Amino acid sequence: MLRSAGWQAGDIRRALGAWGDPAFGLAVPRPAAHVSARDAFTYGLMFTALAMLVWHIDALGFDLIDRAWGAEDYSYDWRSRSIRWSVAVLVVVAPAFLWLNRAEAARLAADPARSRSAIRKWFAFVTLYLAALGMVGDMIATVYAFLNGDLTAQFLAKAALVLLTAGLVFLYYRADLRQGDEP
Repeated sequence: MLRSAGWQAGDIRRALGAWGDPAFGLAVPRPAAHVSARDAFTYGLMFTALAMLVWHIDALGFDLIDRAWGAEDYSYDWRSRSIRWSVAVLVVVAPAFLWLNRAEAARLAADPARSRSAIRKWFAFVTLYLAALGMVGDMIATVYAFLNGDLTAQFLAKAALVLLTAGLVFLYYRADLRQGDEP
């Protein structure tokens, strides 16, 4: 009937997929994803905090790697200022992110239906996308440094740090999305 009314095959599959198998002859709708301003605020804040956290972990790591290898002249104070700034950001943002993440995990545990939030999934997939781009860009830079003859222990330490932070974020959010998709 839907096809004769002009529906496309994909639209028919999606529409009928929104309904469960009729038990006892009665079809019931499947739970739908929801969107709320609270979710947009919470996940937007968590996304921003995570981005700041990863950025400043890497920035601090880069500064410490440079200092350990003695590759830079420290007569100019910008590196020390960069280290202090990253530490200041991490002291504020890390606990905020961990608190938000824990509070949201508690909300999801108390009401598993919240895992169907469309906003939650969008932010999680954007995070996965950016983490994947970070890992791919890191690998490209490493191959380029190798081909260019610039592959040093200092460079490898920085590349490993970027791969580690991006990889941990990727693995965490991939697992989080899989958990949210469980029935």
